[in-house]
Amino acid sequence: MRHNGRTVALDLLMQVEANDAYANLLLPKLITAAKLDSREAAFAQELSFGTLRWALFYDRIVEECAKRYTDEIELDALIVLRFGAHQILNMRVPAHAALSETVELAKHYLSRGGVGFVNGVLRRVSEKSIDQWRQIVLARCESKTERLAVEFSHPIWVVRALEHSLKLDGRETEIEQLLAADNTPPLVNLVALPGLAKSDDTVGLIAGKASPIGFELDSGDPQLLRGVQNGGLRVQDQGSQLAALALSRAKPISEGETWLDVCAGPGGKAALLAAEASMGHATLVANELQPHRAKLVESALRTVAPQIKVHVGDGVDFCHSKPDFFDRIMLDAPCTGLGALRRRPEARWRKSSNDVADLSKLQEQLIAAAFKSLKPGGVLAYVTCSPHQAETNAIVDLAQKRLGADFELLDATDVVKSISPQLQINTDRKTVQLWPHANGTDAMYIALITKRKTK
Repeated sequence: MRHNGRTVALDLLMQVEANDAYANLLLPKLITAAKLDSREAAFAQELSFGTLRWALFYDRIVEECAKRYTDEIELDALIVLRFGAHQILNMRVPAHAALSETVELAKHYLSRGGVGFVNGVLRRVSEKSIDQWRQIVLARCESKTERLAVEFSHPIWVVRALEHSLKLDGRETEIEQLLAADNTPPLVNLVALPGLAKSDDTVGLIAGKASPIGFELDSGDPQLLRGVQNGGLRVQDQGSQLAALALSRAKPISEGETWLDVCAGPGGKAALLAAEASMGHATLVANELQPHRAKLVESALRTVAPQIKVHVGDGVDFCHSKPDFFDRIMLDAPCTGLGALRRRPEARWRKSSNDVADLSKLQEQLIAAAFKSLKPGGVLAYVTCSPHQAETNAIVDLAQKRLGADFELLDATDVVKSISPQLQINTDRKTVQLWPHANGTDAMYIALITKRKTK
């Protein structure tokens, strides 16, 4: 089979489903292996990522055309149907070409009967426009929440969680804007590492709207940029940049400080913190549970601070072993990842509401351990790439109750506003919640905590 944008896209979709692969990490490897040119590579990304984003919407259309529920359809066939539907309805591809090419590719994955089934269903899909199909499938929805879930292709539980979080942040009318933003691929975001990036590294880039050290690339491969090749520029969402800067710039750095990144993988925030620490003559320590992610951290730090040794092990145990030790701690806690749905198209389908409780328990353990490891007068940043209340304010509020009088919540909104004055955030709480539709960032949550000094 000759490789092109379509074959790479379908291969990616199959691997994401079969192996729980991350689309944004796998796609560049497949593009390189297939030796695609820039045009075909862009087509492969649009086709695969779009198919992943809009899976629920396409499933409802498939059900109308196949006259059966999707759980009654062989998974490989369903993937091919979503793949074909996206081309027919949502891409600038002639319907007849999308249909014939998809059916031809289906022969490599499905039985003869499966190919015939795909052919018949996609012919019915092509008989109506996307607007006509939208009217049909939305008319079948039984509630406003289900309608939003189908129209914007998000799991119903995610829509409910986002609605709740928006309401608590004073943005209860913005759910459609947020869901639409989740389906809009962001520009490539870059960070200019302090002390490493050179002034000419950012020539031709768009200045970031959220982070003072952030930049955007409107087209092209970031790996071809000289600054990226030299290590001074890194691909990193501006929300993540602000989370790291909130910790490093919460107060002036005293020479000789020791910092910790508890859950450092894959290393983006660790690299920025290491650069900031170096500028202030402080030292960063990194810890990561997973050995393969620890290697990614080491790679990220190589051109910033190669002397940093990455500890491999449980973050809770590591923190308990060093009570009252660190001046600043970054706890970017494992979470549902609901704040990064723009960049990780499959992430919305990876978790369920049942996962939140387990993650919350881990977050509770990590924040308690990190607080124990914090020096009196130090600063702990509790960060998640999720706006879910059970992973954000609920964790911090519970920690405040359990950890007693030594626990003090700092005003993260003041800190973030001092870093990025133009940023639109709710200042009624001391914690910060960023939003893709309002800030152009991932939906990062930032809380800053200190341990009161004993008198």
